[in-house]
Amino acid sequence: MSEPHVTLDPSGLDPVQRKLRGPLEDQLTSALQAATGRVRASYAGEPVEQVCQRLLDETRSGLHPDIAAGFTPDMDEFCRVAVAIVRGEVGQP
Repeated sequence: MSEPHVTLDPSGLDPVQRKLRGPLEDQLTSALQAATGRVRASYAGEPVEQVCQRLLDETRSGLHPDIAAGFTPDMDEFCRVAVAIVRGEVGQP
């Protein structure tokens, strides 16, 4: 699996968010990739559900509080990243 990337659905964005979509996607992607690296590095056999929640928490902790509060990712996609971490398929150095 390649590095995870966040893509925002423009239909769910207000006009201001649509204007800032590119930079917002970049910031969310950066936070997700950093979180993926931290979670992968400390993974110790936890179940996928726990890894998925930790990935979300770590991603939000890397964002400005206002952005983190409004960040509602597709949890199926987040859990796909978690599965890849558990399988050792993502973020290999």
